[in-house]
Amino acid sequence: MGGGDARLVAVTGSTGLIGRSLCARLVGGGFRVRRLVRRAARRADETSWDPSAARLDSAVFDGVDAVVHLAGENLSAGRWTRLRKESLLRSRVEGTGLLARTLAALPRPPGVLLSASAVGWYGDRGDEELDESSAPGSGFLADVCARWEAATEPARDTGIRVVLLRSGVVLSGDGGALPRMARPFRLFAGGRVGSGRQWVSWIAREDAVGAILHLLSAGEVSGPVNLVAPQPTTNAELSRAIGRALHRPCWLPVPRFALRLAFGEMADVVLGSTRVLPRRLTASGYAFRCPNLAATLATELG
Repeated sequence: MGGGDARLVAVTGSTGLIGRSLCARLVGGGFRVRRLVRRAARRADETSWDPSAARLDSAVFDGVDAVVHLAGENLSAGRWTRLRKESLLRSRVEGTGLLARTLAALPRPPGVLLSASAVGWYGDRGDEELDESSAPGSGFLADVCARWEAATEPARDTGIRVVLLRSGVVLSGDGGALPRMARPFRLFAGGRVGSGRQWVSWIAREDAVGAILHLLSAGEVSGPVNLVAPQPTTNAELSRAIGRALHRPCWLPVPRFALRLAFGEMADVVLGSTRVLPRRLTASGYAFRCPNLAATLATELG
């Protein structure tokens, strides 16, 4: 899918961490972008939709060649109460289902749908190396991811190439998890979380966006693709690397009980261990620009 013919790509979640960079890269590469936003449209390339009210005008996809679906409520924006968990699930399943059904009903559907998911699909798996052929995990986040991915089935059943983007922790100095992880270190109070032995599957924002652009044109690829760097790290290694990037000590560990007290069930995301490899992405020919953790953190936190 070359950019020279100014093909049209619809993007949900275009105001998020990945969406902002993706849209800029698409436009810079000669594509036209149609942004689906969950508020009133403010610019000519925006169209409003409301997943919670099942409101999506199919006319927005007229002439659209590809769809990148990144929208979903922020998992780490608040404590996981029962109502919060229901809201997190609905924001992913309802929006994805509405989008997939709408695309499936089009007389001329786009050729490809890239739909966000997460490595949370694999659950807490200790030291086990995981790839796209691994069995699903268990727990709340794994269940959310499984139902999130299943909601794309109407699009796949109608012949659209569907790629499920199982993303790891996206490292960016401009937002997401990294600024929150770095804050204690800036205050000279940083350290590992829990035992520090749990695996963290990460990816630089530049590679997350680069992989999405690559997968738009990788016509042989469908199904799940892990968006993670080739070398996962442990929480202890990640913590030490953040400390080095900020020239701060890594000396004050956060005990498990304190994390659970502060965040409740959401602490399981940080304390869980998910050692994921990007085998399908690498096999498809994608070349990572930021495979090194230390260099990525030096760039993002420098």
